[in-house]
Amino acid sequence: MTETAAAACEALLSHARETAALEQVAGRLGWDQETMMPRGAAHQRGEEMAAMEGVLHARRTDPRLGDWLDAADPQDAAGKAQLAKIRRGYERAQKVPAALAQEIARVTSVSQGIWAEARSRDDVAAFLPTLAEVVRLKREEGAALAAGGDLYDALLDDYEPGMTGAGIEGMFAALRPRLVSLREKILGSSRVVAPLEGLFTAETQLRLSRRLAAVFGYDFERGRMDLAVHPFCSGSGQDVRITTRVTESDPFNCFYSVIHETGHAAYEQGVDPDYLLTPIGGGVSMGVHESQSRICENQLGRSRAFTAWLHGQMRESFGEFGIAEAEHFYATVNRVAPGYIRTEADEVHYNLHIMLRFDLERALMRGDLAVGDLEAAWNDRFAADFGVKVDRPSNGVLQDVHWSIGLFGYFPTYSLGNLYAGCLHQALRRDLPDLDQDLQAGDLNRANDWLRDGLRRHGGLYAPAETIERACGFAPSAEPLLSYLENKYGGIYGF
Repeated sequence: MTETAAAACEALLSHARETAALEQVAGRLGWDQETMMPRGAAHQRGEEMAAMEGVLHARRTDPRLGDWLDAADPQDAAGKAQLAKIRRGYERAQKVPAALAQEIARVTSVSQGIWAEARSRDDVAAFLPTLAEVVRLKREEGAALAAGGDLYDALLDDYEPGMTGAGIEGMFAALRPRLVSLREKILGSSRVVAPLEGLFTAETQLRLSRRLAAVFGYDFERGRMDLAVHPFCSGSGQDVRITTRVTESDPFNCFYSVIHETGHAAYEQGVDPDYLLTPIGGGVSMGVHESQSRICENQLGRSRAFTAWLHGQMRESFGEFGIAEAEHFYATVNRVAPGYIRTEADEVHYNLHIMLRFDLERALMRGDLAVGDLEAAWNDRFAADFGVKVDRPSNGVLQDVHWSIGLFGYFPTYSLGNLYAGCLHQALRRDLPDLDQDLQAGDLNRANDWLRDGLRRHGGLYAPAETIERACGFAPSAEPLLSYLENKYGGIYGF
C-alpha cells in the first residue's frame, strides 16, 4: 500500500472513531431519556438531540471523506469492510439534507415522550398529530434515500442492508401458512396449559433477572440494568446498557425481556475489541442482532432443560408459587394464547404480530394508509389475524415505541432474527449435542462461547446473511425455525 493510501486509511479511521464516539454520546442521551430524564425536559432534550444530529450529519458528509475514500486501498479483510461501511454511510448521508436530519432527530425525541404519555392514558388522539409529523419526515427521508426507488426499501436498508420489502414478503410467505396451521392445531388441542398466577415482588424479580443476565453472558462491569416503559438495549463496546419492566403478576415479562436484551448486549460486548469505535465495531444488522436476542430468549431460555433450572430458581426466590413440577412449568412458560402484546407473545404468534406491523408501516410510508386511519386498520387486522378485538389502545396501536421514534423498516428484522435464530440453534445443537446437560444446570458458558466465536466477535466484518452462514455452515432458510416450532409445540400440546 502506498504512503498516500496508508495516510488516507488512517485519516478515514480516525474520523470514523471520533464520529462513532459522538454517536455513542447521542445514544446515551436517548438512554437517559427513556430511563432517568425528568418528564419536563422533553423539549429541551429534543433540541439537544437535534444539535447532536447536526454535528454528526456534518461529519458523515464531510467532503474530505470522498477524497480519502478515493485514495485509500486497505489490504486486509477488516480494512476493506471498514472502507465499505464508511463509503456506504457517506453516500447515504449525502442524500439527506442536514436540516431534515436535524428535524427528524428533534421531532422523534419529543415524540417519544408524547407517545409514552398517550400510551399511559390510552389516548390515541393525543399522539396522532405527532405521529403524522414523524411519518411525513420519514417519508421525506425515504424519498431522498430512494432517489426514485422504493421508499420503504430505502428505510429498511438502514436496519438490514441489502434486504427489500419483496424479500420480507417472501420470508412471510414461507412462514405464515405453517404458523397458522400450527396455531390451529394448538388451539384445537384438548390439552390445556394454564397461565401462571400469583404476585411476585418487583425486588425479587429484578434480583433474579440480574442473575439471568449474568448466566446469558452479560458483563455488568461494562453495563447496567434499569427500568423503562419499553425494554431496550443501548450502546456498544465497553458501555452496553439494558432495561426491563416489571409487572408483579407476570414475572415472565421481566425475565424474558432481560434475557432478550442480554442477547443484544452480549453481541455488542462480544465484538472483537480491536474493532472498538470502528465502522465494524457493532452488530452487522438488526436481523442478526435479533437472532442473538431471540435464540437466548426462546430456543435456549424457553427450552425444557433451561426452564427446569429456572423452575428451581423460582422456587428458591419466591417459595412454592403454584407449579410443583418442572414439566408443568415448561409448558406454562411456553403457553400459546392470542394475546395483544408483541413483546409478551408466544413463539407461534410472535411473527404474526410482526406481519401486521410490516404491512401497516409499509402502507404508511407508501401513502396508502393515512395516519388518521391507522388505529382502525390496526384493530381490523388484529381481529382478523388473532380472533380477538383490541380492548384498548395501549394493547393495540400504542403498544410499541418504534413508530414514535421513527424506526420505520425496523419491525421486519424481528422476524428475520427469528429465522436466523432457528438456523443458529440447529447448528449449535449439531456442534454441542449434549447441550441440555449444561442448560439443566443453568450453565450457558459453552453456548455463549459458541455464539461469540462463531458470530459475535466478527461484528460488522461480513454481510448479514454471510455472518449467519459462516456461523451455521449453511445458508439461512425458514425450515429450521418452522421444524423447531412444530416439534416443540407438538410435544407440549400432544399432537
